[in-house]
Amino acid sequence: MSETISGGHLVAKALKAEGVEVIYTLCGGHIIDIYDGCVDEGIEVIDVRHEQVAAHAADGYARITGKPGCAVVTAGPGTTDAVTGVANAFRAESPMLLIGGQGALSQHKMGSLQDLPHVDMMAPITKFAATVPTTERVADLVSMAFRECYHGAPGPSFLEIPRDVLDAKVPLDKARIPKNYRASTRQAGDPESIERLADMLAHAEKPAILLGSQVQTCRATDAAIDFVRGLNVPAYMNGSARGTLPPGDPMHFQLSRRYAFTEADLIIIVGTPFDFRMGYGKRLSPTAKVVQIDLDYRTVGKNRDIDLGIVGDPGLILSAAAQAASGRVENGAARRKEWIEELRAVETQAYEKRLPRQLSDAQPIDPYRLVHEINEFLTEDTIYIGDGGDIVTFSGQVVQPKSPGHWMDPGPLGTLGVGMAFAMAAKKARPDKEVLCLFGDGAFSLTGWDFETMVRFDLPFIGVIGNNSSMNQIRYGQAAKYGEDRARVGNTLGDVRYGEFAKLLGGHGEEVRDPADIRPALERARESGKPSLINVWVDPDVYAPGTMNQTMYK
Repeated sequence: MSETISGGHLVAKALKAEGVEVIYTLCGGHIIDIYDGCVDEGIEVIDVRHEQVAAHAADGYARITGKPGCAVVTAGPGTTDAVTGVANAFRAESPMLLIGGQGALSQHKMGSLQDLPHVDMMAPITKFAATVPTTERVADLVSMAFRECYHGAPGPSFLEIPRDVLDAKVPLDKARIPKNYRASTRQAGDPESIERLADMLAHAEKPAILLGSQVQTCRATDAAIDFVRGLNVPAYMNGSARGTLPPGDPMHFQLSRRYAFTEADLIIIVGTPFDFRMGYGKRLSPTAKVVQIDLDYRTVGKNRDIDLGIVGDPGLILSAAAQAASGRVENGAARRKEWIEELRAVETQAYEKRLPRQLSDAQPIDPYRLVHEINEFLTEDTIYIGDGGDIVTFSGQVVQPKSPGHWMDPGPLGTLGVGMAFAMAAKKARPDKEVLCLFGDGAFSLTGWDFETMVRFDLPFIGVIGNNSSMNQIRYGQAAKYGEDRARVGNTLGDVRYGEFAKLLGGHGEEVRDPADIRPALERARESGKPSLINVWVDPDVYAPGTMNQTMYK
């Protein structure tokens, strides 16, 4: 008789072939055969307390490792709980697979336990969504789902696997288990367009470049650095591209972006859509030449006209453009010294204007002082995670990661609650790295119970809560729109001592009310070797400039 294998074990074999080392999950009766297969294949199972965390962790794992993440959840509410995590990965272009359980095919449309139309719900927020119809096809469809994650710009896929398909056993020789099915997705861009870009660079007096998240997605750090340094192009970074250039690099700029995009004669946008973060493209000088480089053709030229669009891998395109421009007798680099100095002066002025608040001894603590202390505390090996509204908006102005791939934020969906899951994934994937997460108290409350998961799996990290007992970003908008007498409707939280919560769950916790105590508390958290929460009480009556400038309140 031929050897047989179950559907759950076929899932595990397919995950192993893809290089998946860990799945994030919350248990359910529909999916337990996958666990059994993972044990045999040596894939670690990390069980969390909410399926949203499982999906966020799979997203975070993909960002940190460059390999696809995987979450496994049960049917019905298990899958719907994970929708937010999948949607966040979709907008952030993060490759992950969510596997959801489903009632048995033999009970189709009979009202089985937790039966819902998962595929219909997931289709709009994934690159691929399907049901596995037979046990023989399980591994084949898992590999197909992973492959679709990398079609164009990366993103999530979803598979539902009915319970009887997972539990059934089929002859091993009847099941397709793909092993060699992936091709390179790196596209070098149109050569003629690259020559046009090189020519535009050679003639530009005041160029600027925005390096977006796709620079990190494609691991294009070296290419980006060579481009900006070799051609003297001032660089601004957003999303996970933060850290591409280290603080202090001559081409690293942060606070002068609005000025640069107003005065530049050539603006190169790399791996960032013209969405709300870019004012839908309206914040760029109307007289500047605009070039957009992106993995996804659909993103290029969306929301505003451009002068040149190049579709492909940002690293390959930047390398080719740098090479093409460097081959010219005059590539423009030498004459850009005054432009660099002009921007540096604007940068310095903005920094000096804000510095007194970063050093403020005020109580309650000025949020600028908190994020200043965090920035000073970071090392080259600290992965920084932002999870919140107003407090994380403050940090975006001040915190500068010291290395590439050391910044994590939700991305353009603006999802609160990613922090604990991202910390979990980052520490699991890179145990050699320190992980620091800044939470708003509202954001922490959404998924904070998985602090216990961090304790249970011995995943130490430094958690900092900027606590103003409010959803302050929304509070500002309500005050601006309806007046102070209606500013506290539906956005005010209790005065929770989260440091005590951390100790209750077996971690390290502290309460901080004096700004002089922030750095010592950070040091003690680092030395504790435990998951930690430092609850810092910040002034609830100050708002980040980014909060006050949000277009939705205008």
